[in-house]
Order: sequence, then C-alpha cells, then structure tokens
Amino acid sequence: MEIFLETERLLLRRFTEADVDALVELDGDPEVMRFLTGGKPTPREVVQDDILPAFLQYYARFAGYGFWAATLKATGEFLGWFHFRPHEGASLDEPELGYRLRRSAWGKGYATEGSRALIHNGFTELGVRRVVASTMAVNIASRRVMEKSGLRLVRIYHESWPYPIEGSEEGDVEYAVTREEWEQATLPHDRSTPH
Repeated sequence: MEIFLETERLLLRRFTEADVDALVELDGDPEVMRFLTGGKPTPREVVQDDILPAFLQYYARFAGYGFWAATLKATGEFLGWFHFRPHEGASLDEPELGYRLRRSAWGKGYATEGSRALIHNGFTELGVRRVVASTMAVNIASRRVMEKSGLRLVRIYHESWPYPIEGSEEGDVEYAVTREEWEQATLPHDRSTPH
C-alpha cells in the first residue's frame, strides 16, 4: 500500500485494482450521487472498466497528482476519495480539488481534513500557483468544505448536464485560492513591532 499523504485521522493512498468493490459501493449510494448524477448509481462495469483504470493511469502520467483512496487511519475503513489533478485544459500549476465520501463519513470533518492536506502539499511540494474546486450551487455541504479549506467563491456559472438534476437551474460555483492567499492565511505572521 503506497501512502501518499497522512493527516491526523486519514491516510490518503494510491488506488489499486482491489478497490473496485469499494468504489462500486460508493457510487451506488443515491445520496452520494445526488449532485453528480441526480442519484443514479454508476454501473459496476463502468467503475471496473473506465473509472478505476483512469484513476490508476494518473499516477504514471502526473507525479504527485491523481485520485487518492481515503481510509481511516485507526481502522483502515474506506471512506471515499479525493482528487487533486489538473482540470481538463488547465495547466499543471492550477489543479482541481475534489472529493467523494461515503455517507457514513459525512459531517465529521474528513472532507476538510483531506482537502487541507492536499492544498498544503500542492503549495509546498508541487509548486502549485492556484487551486480550484467546483460544485453545484445548491450543494451547501460541499461549498462549506471548500470554504473551511481556505477557498473563496470566484464565480457562479451554468453548464449543461447530461441528465436533469434537481437544483441545476441554480448553476455551479467555482471556488479558488492562490498560493499568496493561502500563505497569508496559514503561515504565522511576525507580530513584533520594530524598536
């Protein structure tokens, strides 16, 4: 098991082919998929033949970027995943942050904990200039994670969805944080006054 990042409670590790059942279960929960597919589960063959292979290919293509299985450090329980990767058409120094966690992991701060660790790693180890994240405007829980992780609302936009999702008429939101903004918010400031 190759560990990518460790936080107080989480291990973020590379996916393996053995994770297919956990991913099928995650994408099979209508509540987890509510703001992604309108609650429609992802078929097993799509997870097995398309999604998981795409996750695995990321590690070879982009060092330090990709999709990471999130497990509880204390028990090894699979909680879901995080991604930190260049968005399609964007440069390597402006990756997109994302997460998808099992319902049993909601409301416990895991999404914020994992997101902060990936943002920190991006700015301190990967030379990232700016981190972006997006969700549906009506997905209040995901927006709170973005805000708690240090990102701020940049814009509201509208794009077409392949299937109708309740709330899609409200549009999508993009959040972002630059390295300078992150440093100002997280690094200790010198409060001493000149003599």
